[in-house]
Amino acid sequence: MKRIGIVLIAMFLGCNGAPGFIIDEEIFSYRSEDSLAPRDESGLLHQGRLVRAVDFAPRYNRRWIYYFKANEQLMVDPAYVGALQRDLRRLGYYCGPIDGVFSDDVSDAIARLQKNYSLRVNGTLSDPVRRALHLP
Repeated sequence: MKRIGIVLIAMFLGCNGAPGFIIDEEIFSYRSEDSLAPRDESGLLHQGRLVRAVDFAPRYNRRWIYYFKANEQLMVDPAYVGALQRDLRRLGYYCGPIDGVFSDDVSDAIARLQKNYSLRVNGTLSDPVRRALHLP
């Protein structure tokens, strides 16, 4: 209904000698040219934040439980690795997909973070890396 109203107003203003304007088709389409717009797997736009599979992965509802888990246990937890990938991407160290898999790209991103924070570079999840990313 809004689309019809805007088109009718544009036609009315165009017929009365008013300066013409171009209606941006990107507003009315679900496929945007904006590369930073939130999309799903099909490339369609979303109103809110992008929903990923790791958003529904099981996780503990108390933050303090993660402090008692070993780093090796956290590296196989998809929800925790997804949060790790999200925070590495936020800081610009990781550019891959946020899928909850501890891959070589994640290890390389951790190594770059360790180098920039003057930590011992080994590319694995450690307590100083968790503190640098504000993760439990």
